This record gives sequence, structure tokens and C-alpha cells, in this order.
Amino acid sequence: MKKDILKEISNQEKTEMPLCPSARPETKNSAVFGVVGGTVDEPRVNYLKQPQPVTEDLLSVASPVTPTEVFRIAGECAGNGCQHFDGQNCGLATRVANQLSVATETLPPCPIRRDCRWWQQEGKSACMRCPQVITDNYNPSLLDRQVATPT
Repeated sequence: MKKDILKEISNQEKTEMPLCPSARPETKNSAVFGVVGGTVDEPRVNYLKQPQPVTEDLLSVASPVTPTEVFRIAGECAGNGCQHFDGQNCGLATRVANQLSVATETLPPCPIRRDCRWWQQEGKSACMRCPQVITDNYNPSLLDRQVATPT
């Protein structure tokens, strides 16, 4: 399924890397898989049925704010190229799973779960907290800032 999704969202070469669920729009093979809703104090991600390829037209919908304030974007995990990666695991996934409170009592209907690094590494614990993760949150709580800070 991962190869099919990646093939659909990009003409680039297929990859075996897991997907980062908090990627930047410029990340290789990136796709929007959720839209941020909720309130300023309690934002929540609403998951799409199918990831949508990142295009300039799609990103422009977020204007005047940054796309990662409005969208959750998945893309190839950068592995050792990421400040959260320790050579084997994603520290952000670990901190999300262990430090944030549960955001939902049931697994959200996430279209990237099977190929998501957070799911592969932390399982249900990360997924139950994922809806409250906003990649660019300009009103983060102290806990949100601590979780987002690489150790």
C-alpha cells in the first residue's frame, strides 16, 4: 500500500523509508493527510480519507499563514538528516507518545498509519495523541514546546 500511495503522490522513485507524519511541504514524496481544526487553545487534526499530493495550489489555500499551521503533511522520514532521529528511533515520536495526554479514545482514521514511523515505532500510544500535534503551532503550551524540542 505504501508504494501505491507514494506512486500516486509523486513521480519520484519509490522509497522504503517510513513516512514522517510531521513533515515539511518540501520533503520528498510529501502529501497532506490532515487539516487542522478545533480552536486556538485546542487544535485538532481532521484526517483526510486519502493523502493529497503537495502542490503549490494546495499550499496556497493556507495563505496567509504557513501550510504547516493548516495542514499535517507526511513525507519520507529523513532519518539521520533529522534533529529528532537518534540513529534508530524518532525522539519526537517517543516524546509525543510518552508526554502528551491522550487526544482520542479510539484510533483516528489516519490514511498513512501503516507506513507512519510514529505508528511503527510507538504504536497506538502515538496515534492516540497525534490529532493534537500541529507542526507549526504559534500558540504552543509549555508542554508542547518541551515535546517538540529535540533532546
